[in-house]
Amino acid sequence: MVDFAGWEMPVQYRSGIVAEHLATRRNAGLFDVSHMGRFRLRGPGAETALGRVLTNDPAALAPGRAHYTFIANERGGAEDDAYLYRLGQDDFLLVVNASNRAHDFDWIGARLAGDVRLEDESEALAMIALQGPDSERMLEGMVPAVSLPGDGRNRHAETRFEDGDLLVARTGYTGERVCFELFAGPDTIERLWTRLVAAGAAPVGLGARDSLRLQAGLPLYGHELGADPEGIEIPIFANALARFGVRRAGGASEYVGRAALERQREVRERLRRGEADASPVLPRLVAPIAVSGGRRPLRAGQKVFHGDVHAGYVTSGTSVPTGLEDPSGRPEMRPIGLALVDSALRHRGDGPPRLRVVDTRGNESEAEIVTGNL
Repeated sequence: MVDFAGWEMPVQYRSGIVAEHLATRRNAGLFDVSHMGRFRLRGPGAETALGRVLTNDPAALAPGRAHYTFIANERGGAEDDAYLYRLGQDDFLLVVNASNRAHDFDWIGARLAGDVRLEDESEALAMIALQGPDSERMLEGMVPAVSLPGDGRNRHAETRFEDGDLLVARTGYTGERVCFELFAGPDTIERLWTRLVAAGAAPVGLGARDSLRLQAGLPLYGHELGADPEGIEIPIFANALARFGVRRAGGASEYVGRAALERQREVRERLRRGEADASPVLPRLVAPIAVSGGRRPLRAGQKVFHGDVHAGYVTSGTSVPTGLEDPSGRPEMRPIGLALVDSALRHRGDGPPRLRVVDTRGNESEAEIVTGNL
């Protein structure tokens, strides 16, 4: 157990990080994510107000839909990343990172205008995540199958578990195709957690939560969003996921950070096409990297070199099971991570760039940028 944004959180349960990671990929993992912040915004002015403070357009959501978004500043950096759920025509649920809960509430509240009410429901509304290929089968044994949201990510529906209301959303942070996040009062969530564990869901702690999201290449605020190891703000479009979280240019609607983010998108698309860009808009991009021929895990803050040139930093790192086993029957592990590297390092015809990762003791690992993600 460790302190995490003021909450006592498990790094791992009895089975251990590797077993929890594999259980999620092969069956179903169960995550207590009640530490996340949950804000409710209601009223006739909610859609317009949210449209001014979030990078994705809430008007694009029909009730029963959700999407990824950012809370941007005027420079195009991230105050946070978040998920927005449209519960009704004038009713929204916004989920933010635990460490930014107070900051986000104040930031959004200071910029709201019109007929909208902002309430922090983090204490009243608990949240767990059920992720993995067996998740739907397990959940169908707990709630009426006809009340689950339809196939496909970013759908949600209201149902009942025993005597409590339950919001079921097809969202999550593991990269799994079958994924659910579940919202209800604390007593209802506690009973649901117990039932799901009895049905075979494996409780998962912070360690495997991190290895799962890194294997999927998903950013984390404070690592790939926020400030880099030099204290320089990371542009939102340094992350590939920004294309899903920032509305397309055009239209009359203004939102915080729009001008900066439209410039970043233009540069990102030029780089994707292989066009050189010497502007300071996106000097570095976040890229997934993997170590070849080594076992030492990557760690945040380690320096990355391309030849003898310092090209960036590891922003997150771990080791993940490959799905294979060594001669003793133990899972083979491979070090992976995300790194903020010079944007000039693009994939070439002769293969991905080879990198050297150097830790604080001078130990080196050879790594490569994973093809197709820079």
